[in-house]
Amino acid sequence: MARVQQLGDARRGKLAGNLVGFGRALRRAGVRLDASRMALAAQAAELVGVQDRRDLAAAMEAVMVSREQDRGVFRELFDAWFRDPELANKMLAQMLPTAEGRAEPPKQRPRVREALAAPKPPRAAPQNEHEVDFDAAMTAGERQRLQHADFNALGAAEYRLVERLARDVPLPVPTVPGRRLRAAAHGGAHARMHWPGVWHEAARTGGEMLRLPRLLRREQPLPLLVLVDVSGSMERYARLLLAFVHAATRGLRGRGGRRDVFAFGTGLTDLTPAFRAADTDQMLLAAGQAIEDFAGGTRLGDALAQLRHRHARRLVGRRTLVLLVSDGLDTGEPEALRSELQWLRRHSRRLLWLNPLLRFEGYAPIARGAAVLHREADAMLAVHNLQALEELAQLIAALLRRG
Repeated sequence: MARVQQLGDARRGKLAGNLVGFGRALRRAGVRLDASRMALAAQAAELVGVQDRRDLAAAMEAVMVSREQDRGVFRELFDAWFRDPELANKMLAQMLPTAEGRAEPPKQRPRVREALAAPKPPRAAPQNEHEVDFDAAMTAGERQRLQHADFNALGAAEYRLVERLARDVPLPVPTVPGRRLRAAAHGGAHARMHWPGVWHEAARTGGEMLRLPRLLRREQPLPLLVLVDVSGSMERYARLLLAFVHAATRGLRGRGGRRDVFAFGTGLTDLTPAFRAADTDQMLLAAGQAIEDFAGGTRLGDALAQLRHRHARRLVGRRTLVLLVSDGLDTGEPEALRSELQWLRRHSRRLLWLNPLLRFEGYAPIARGAAVLHREADAMLAVHNLQALEELAQLIAALLRRG
């Protein structure tokens, strides 16, 4: 007779508590989960029972996970959480597991590892305040503080939290009329007559033109080229902004858009293959393995020269929107940088400089590289906190309308 795996300790009524603890761990891992989904998970556990681990996992996944990129996180966390009832009880009590009780798989996603390690309170608290809902929603004041906190001033735990919040910030890329046409439901100022369709309709009705089909150009997102500075001065911003760009532009290809991403320091690294990963953690892992000059110097002119010689086809006509993320602390020759930026601007729709140093009141681009960037870029925008990221899409749309 096959041995049945027990999930939690159902005989002593611990399963419900373990389900709640599992839901909290999922939320710490960045999975969107509310009380209604937790209630559905409890109902699913009652319906399928705990006799078969795979059935319970499938039922809970169906009601608790709503995004494809969270499925891998759910499965790894489910295996780690319900592997040992005693370990689950320790985690539910928000205690770090002991070395002999640790049963995690050797390779886990960073989100899963962080979720299984109970976070420490940020400050000393009275005894009765130690029972903290670490997954619970932040207070309004805490959320407001993180909205305006500079990425470079965050602690380790706050940085991880803000990185997960940045993944939910939208960046709707502006659209333009494409070359392909689509049937128009109603006539309009930009619709044109579809004469083959008119004759076809007339042939079906004995020559009577009862309906006049029209065509409109399909709207498609602007091609997007993102250049991210990964030098030492940008180290705290680079990872977070890469995660933001990946999550915010994930659906571009499905809508006929194009997204190319490069990292630059002393050279140029093509991150577009890494950005094809559906999960942001997998993308960050692949990007970290691909970038060889991370936290080094900055020679933007040399990097743009490599872009011009090797990847000029990534610029689609003069329609590409270029986002250059850098603090402008370049160590190369200003004349070379100016020449490459002028070439890039001639072959793109807009060149926007996203500068985290705009966090400083009264900032002026005095450094040599920053001065060249300021003269050649169409605009300079801030990207140093969550509020700036949330305003980015509106500012980009306004700049394109103004042009």
